[in-house]
Parts: sequence; C-alpha cells; structure tokens
Amino acid sequence: MIYRDDITNLREDITEKEGQKIIVKGALGRSRFFEKEATLEKAYPNLFVVKYDQEEGNATYSYTDVLTGTIELQVYDGKNYSSIVPPRVESPRKMKFDVGKFIESF
Repeated sequence: MIYRDDITNLREDITEKEGQKIIVKGALGRSRFFEKEATLEKAYPNLFVVKYDQEEGNATYSYTDVLTGTIELQVYDGKNYSSIVPPRVESPRKMKFDVGKFIESF
C-alpha cells in the first residue's frame, strides 16, 4: 500500500536530485523492457520530467510509477548508480483461517 508520506518523501528525494544523471528502467509490455540514460529535468507536485540523452525527447512520470515499480530510477552519485527507492521488504501475509469451513470438511 502506498501512503501519502511515501509520495512526499519520494518527491523530496527527486527534487533534491534535479539535474543529475539517471537510468530509467521500465516495461513496454509483452516481455519487452527498456533501460535508458536520462537527466532529471524538473520535479512538480504530481509528476517529474525526464530528458533522455540519446533521444531528443522528454518523458513525464508520476511518483506512483516509481513506488509501484512501473519504472525504476537509478541515480548517478559520481561513482556508480544506486536505486532511488530501496527495495521493499515484503512481510509474510497472514492466512485467514475459517473454523467453520475446517469443521465442515470432516
């Protein structure tokens, strides 16, 4: 689940990294993926703009695209690239146990 604080924190992180080199990874559908170098151009309240290096085009993405994993951003810190969002640690799901169904099965 994505919370408002998650979006706010990500927005602040991206705003701090405006002008830095990044790598954008994402899916194009049907087992096709892309990975492109770009520059973080500008961050707005609901989205951010990326300018691709090889192509002369811009793209806009929302912060929820990053949080849901639709795209992945890796930022260049001068030595290497690192993910802007740390990997999520999935907690084990609790199984629901219905006693009534269990008893009926006997």
